[in-house]
Amino acid sequence: MTATTDTHAVEPIDPQRAYAVLVCDLIGLRFDADGKPDPSEVRAHIEAKGGRFHATGLGDKTALEPGRVHFFYQPDLSTREELIEAAGDGRYDAVIAAATFLPAETVFPLAGVRIGAGTGNMGSRSWGGGSGEGGSAVLMNTPGINSRATAQMVMKAILKVLPDLPVDTLHERVARGAFDTGRELRDFPTEKLEGKTIAIIGYGNIGREVAKLARTFGMRVVIHARPRHRDWIEAEGFTYAADLVDAAEGADVLSVHVGLGKQDAQTGRYANAGLIGADILSRMKSGAVLVNYDRGELVDIEALGDALNTGQVRHAAIDADLFRDASTGSLSGPMLPYLDLVETHGARLELLPHAAADTDHPSRVAGAKQAVDQIFDVICRKSVTNAKGTVPPGYLSLGATTPPGIGPVTADQLLKLAAVECSELADLCDRQSRLWKALSDTPPAERDAIVAEQGEELVRLIDRFCLLAENLNLRGPFEK
Repeated sequence: MTATTDTHAVEPIDPQRAYAVLVCDLIGLRFDADGKPDPSEVRAHIEAKGGRFHATGLGDKTALEPGRVHFFYQPDLSTREELIEAAGDGRYDAVIAAATFLPAETVFPLAGVRIGAGTGNMGSRSWGGGSGEGGSAVLMNTPGINSRATAQMVMKAILKVLPDLPVDTLHERVARGAFDTGRELRDFPTEKLEGKTIAIIGYGNIGREVAKLARTFGMRVVIHARPRHRDWIEAEGFTYAADLVDAAEGADVLSVHVGLGKQDAQTGRYANAGLIGADILSRMKSGAVLVNYDRGELVDIEALGDALNTGQVRHAAIDADLFRDASTGSLSGPMLPYLDLVETHGARLELLPHAAADTDHPSRVAGAKQAVDQIFDVICRKSVTNAKGTVPPGYLSLGATTPPGIGPVTADQLLKLAAVECSELADLCDRQSRLWKALSDTPPAERDAIVAEQGEELVRLIDRFCLLAENLNLRGPFEK
């Protein structure tokens, strides 16, 4: 389903009230003339909708122009203490975040949007329902915005290790003319991804995109997800594993995409913390690769250290937040425990600072614009898109929306097909059907003439149908 917001219209706001929204992550990844990340595209989007953009924090809220939604851009906020000081008193009505972890003590009475999939970092207790702790604010996300960027980074991490060809060494030798292909290339055999098994934990937007890319490389794809996904996983040609241990059995690669799950209000521990432990790592093929471009807490650090010690895991690629206090230099965040492995296993680790989904400027801008639209929809129309948890009474849920080709096929997509598109699909199916019927009705020994005359046409029809279905985003699971 797609949002109906007119992104160029000035939004009707209560003329007596000013709304304040905290934006605590980068909303532009390109640099301006001063060498700073440039938020101008999102700023223009906000102002076209009648909002106001402030490159400062909120001071006196009573001084704000009424009848406007004011966005306060504070991407340098990172530590728990900074966020509580900035937003612990409820001065901001709503928040837009991407990777920043919002402490439970932050307060946003109206709404919050996470740029990207999942909401595990949105720790404020303002939210209601299954993703909150009894609050009344609505929590949303922008699923699918960074799915392809993250999936591509996952494959990049795998390709750096599994082909195991020492590219840098070969380049250096070739560059100085110190290599003879005829005599020496035999000393550098390499393996390929084709035929290897990747276990993907989770069948959300990112997990599915990783699965599609892995299949393109000829890998066998095993997916562990909730049972309700089984039919669609198998329909897409992947192998379903009902149990996490079964998914990991004999895997050359394990890639995690499940999110943190619900946070326990008493202990602060997430439901999926330590999900990838010794029992899972031990089931993988010896010398396997672990990729965790989801959340750092999902992996049992001690178990990973043991697996690296024994060679059970040959390489681990981890993407998680790392925060550094500007005044004390102290470090925090879910990446911190992994640093204890660096001295012993540094050469077999690749540690990224939650950067895998942030490599694509257009995706981050698109996500930020969508988040802005969602905030305006909540304020102006009392409508909610991509809700996580409970939608407050009096608000209308508009369902979910993802970029074209990401996520499930929806009933709304089918209803919006143009008559000419339906007609072409019908014609392709009808022409294919006649040719298949002719082959079916002809004894196998006598099919040569049909194949010689019509085989090329049949394959062209198949290719055209697959291409059209792909272009119309009609591939994947169906969601009503």
